[in-house]
Amino acid sequence: MKKIGILFGQENSFPQAFIDRINHKAEEGITAEFVNIDKVIQAEGPGYDVIVDRISQSVPFYRGMLRNAAITGTAVINNPFWWSADEKFFNNALAVKLGVPVPNTVLLPSRDMPEDTNGNSFRNLAYPLDWEGIFNYVGFPAYMKPFDGGGWKDVYKLHNPEDFFDKYNQTGRLVMMLQEEIVFEDYFRCYCIGGEHVRIMQYEPRNPHHLRYEHGKAPASDELLAKVKEYVIKLNQFLGYDFNTVEFAIRDGIPYAIDFCNPAPDAERTSVGEENFEWVVETAATYAIERAKSHKPGQDNLTWGKFVKTGSAHTPLLG
Repeated sequence: MKKIGILFGQENSFPQAFIDRINHKAEEGITAEFVNIDKVIQAEGPGYDVIVDRISQSVPFYRGMLRNAAITGTAVINNPFWWSADEKFFNNALAVKLGVPVPNTVLLPSRDMPEDTNGNSFRNLAYPLDWEGIFNYVGFPAYMKPFDGGGWKDVYKLHNPEDFFDKYNQTGRLVMMLQEEIVFEDYFRCYCIGGEHVRIMQYEPRNPHHLRYEHGKAPASDELLAKVKEYVIKLNQFLGYDFNTVEFAIRDGIPYAIDFCNPAPDAERTSVGEENFEWVVETAATYAIERAKSHKPGQDNLTWGKFVKTGSAHTPLLG
């Protein structure tokens, strides 16, 4: 019997609907349940052919358990090794190499020195940094946010250099990135499952959370939607994510990828609305079943992105 599990935290509607949908399909030899962990022993599997990970970004113990599961052959959605290595600034650099428009962005050293370091640890770092060059490249208004963080925690909108230094001095040991503001006329949040199944959702990030998927704008052109879908697939196939969202701000008809490192994206019915919820439940369930059917016991069943497999993001390798 092939067994699919889902590992989750505080969300409510998606995990139960996902399990119910798989079991309702009644595929021969396949069952689904909530993951149950009673012990984690090195190089011993947890008893699941597929695990959908919705929480390990917040619980390091789960991330360690999933890497152990992966080495025994479990197909973990998403790859816990790549998820541990990935961060937003690298994603932006990859997007540039892939020809996907992104806001001008720079990486900043932490305002305060990391623990167990001193001035000698930073002898390769210029002091002061070329702030004028940085500000000229990014421009104002701008956003400053953690280079590896999620959501809106520790995110600042900045209006000028004085505002920047005031907020930067509050960031402590966080490594931040400074990013150009894209003033947009439309905005999309896109699910991508299995590196090929895309759901484009109109989205208004400036609305209250429960109204972000209901901003009532006219549908975008087929040409723009096709370009957004192309970029979504390209980014996810190179990153190697099985389940992710990509956000695009549309400025002057050009889709700029704003955030595309969301491997445990919001899928609650009350957040995304009934139609989007139905799509993500059905698509995720179908994809998990496919992964269970293709599972090879004791082998590597993870998804590895094109960047890792080729070591490059140059145009000849696209497609």
